[in-house]
Amino acid sequence: MIESVSGIRQANTLESLRVMVTGANGFVGQAFCTEAIRRGLHIRGATRLPCNLPAGADSIVVGAIDGETDWTEALCGSDVVIHLAARVHKVRDTAANPLPEFLQTNLHGTENLAQQAAHAGIKRFVYVSSIKVNGESTSSTGVSSTNESGELGVFTESVKPNPHDPYAISKWQAELALQRVAQKTGLGIVIVRPPLVYGPRVKGNFVSLLKAIEKGIPLPLAGTHNVRSLIYVGNLVDALIVCATHPSAAGQTYIVSDGEAVSTSVLIEKIAHSLERPNRSFYFPPGLLRAVAALSGRSDQVDKLFGSLLLSDRKIRNELGWSPPYSLEQGLRATADWYLAQRAAVGYNRATL
Repeated sequence: MIESVSGIRQANTLESLRVMVTGANGFVGQAFCTEAIRRGLHIRGATRLPCNLPAGADSIVVGAIDGETDWTEALCGSDVVIHLAARVHKVRDTAANPLPEFLQTNLHGTENLAQQAAHAGIKRFVYVSSIKVNGESTSSTGVSSTNESGELGVFTESVKPNPHDPYAISKWQAELALQRVAQKTGLGIVIVRPPLVYGPRVKGNFVSLLKAIEKGIPLPLAGTHNVRSLIYVGNLVDALIVCATHPSAAGQTYIVSDGEAVSTSVLIEKIAHSLERPNRSFYFPPGLLRAVAALSGRSDQVDKLFGSLLLSDRKIRNELGWSPPYSLEQGLRATADWYLAQRAAVGYNRATL
């Protein structure tokens, strides 16, 4: 990971800070553990099943995360909780009514952990929520927003939450539950709402986009004029460490991002440059593409490609002095290098079979 330049005012306290991380084996969890250990934090990674964690992290298996999980051993001796584990959004969820399943982990599991953390004397509880709590979009393709400052089309912490799908609803309800726990116990809650996170080990649609560009597949997305905020995993990790240590963070909700929003077409261009591949995207009328998508049941995916999701991270910058240590270009380059290394490793393994 690229060397961080973000300042943490109380750097001398990091070497003695003991952090329990849920979801430590996940995409963000592994990146967090690696960087936190590099900075001298003591890390205990909690996972559902036995697994390998980054070198230097203590591992503990807690099983399924719900309202009955026993966190006693995981919390023992810890100062801070970074709660990353969650039931994530699945495009093809087979449950007739998936909301209860999301609530079981994301609401009840989170509330149970916070209550036990307060009882165990934990000082700070950093919860990674989602920008989807605010809504799906800041453009006409989705939910438009106006904040208290009168800024149209920008999500801030002051925008009224408008979660749509079961995942977002469960995240919002978890935020409310954490606020109730904090009021009753005094637990120092910090809520962080990131947009799409990318970086080495990324999965889902972002890695599919990398694959398509690397293979030279023409994409009908040239000329898009939307704006979307993203966050590189290294920037998110840095923000989480600041939220875990800064005295002014307790009781606050923060939106985080790379600070540079881009259109889908510009993102594709930058990814192609990072992969050292030609940009083969072409213009296709958005209205016609949406019509085709509607026939195939993929309207939501096309709306995200053409819609905007613009965030303001002004609050965390002003209150905590945080700024993203990595640029969008640095983040995309690190992601592309990881992706190409994985492709090369797969090719080598196949050649030696």
